[in-house]
Amino acid sequence: MTVSGKSARGIRVTSEVSHAATSVGDHPVVTAGARAGYAVSGLLHLLIAWLGLQIAFGGSGTEADPSGAMALVATTRVGFAVLVATAIAFALLAVWQVTEGVRGPGAGDRVKAWAKALVYGGLAWSATTFVMGVGQSSDQQANGATMTVMRLPYGAVLVVAGGFVVVGVGIYHVYKGAMERFRTDLQTSPSHAIMLAGKVGYVAKGIALIAVGIGIVVAGLSNHPSSSRGLDGALHDMVALPWGQAVVTLVAAGFAAYGLYSFSRARRARV
Repeated sequence: MTVSGKSARGIRVTSEVSHAATSVGDHPVVTAGARAGYAVSGLLHLLIAWLGLQIAFGGSGTEADPSGAMALVATTRVGFAVLVATAIAFALLAVWQVTEGVRGPGAGDRVKAWAKALVYGGLAWSATTFVMGVGQSSDQQANGATMTVMRLPYGAVLVVAGGFVVVGVGIYHVYKGAMERFRTDLQTSPSHAIMLAGKVGYVAKGIALIAVGIGIVVAGLSNHPSSSRGLDGALHDMVALPWGQAVVTLVAAGFAAYGLYSFSRARRARV
């Protein structure tokens, strides 16, 4: 086969893959599931905000993170049904993000879509583990993952690099919120109140991610996996700082704002 023939075949295969991704991504079940995923994300963020406030004011109990929010849901009378619906919604949102990773307009858009697919896929799996009764907290997951990576060649370097990636994602969230770049995720223009909620929410999430990333970096530099803690651990570290109670309260309020924005996104998102 000539080079031009191989090129033509490659173009044809790429076109077929893109067409298949479009067919899946535009399917009513997938788009409805993606919107449901954003709505479920809103619910989880509101629960995380509530649990974060408990940390700020000296409460104890359920961890303030997605797994903690799911554990809280699991204790309710309708917990099983809600967790099943959560797993399905996040799974479909992950599928939709995969299709965006294939057909996205630019390389940066595709990379972000694949990263989001991993996040939502992880949330779907986490909800599934709670349905099965074997769910773990984010701190346990973070410690376990960090310990596994540290056993690899140059594991500590990989952990530190991963921590800086998380810090970078957090900084991007702050930037995205402060500059209102999330507006492009929506099909229609939201109200001023929803824009404010999105702005505050993204900044708060960014601050939390930066704190989590710093913990991962410290774990890699000190060779202590226990230093790698999830969102709950990061909030507990924050509350111990000067003015920590006020900072954690503001972060929790930001998570609540992001939850409200997510409900609006479920209706207005470009899916």
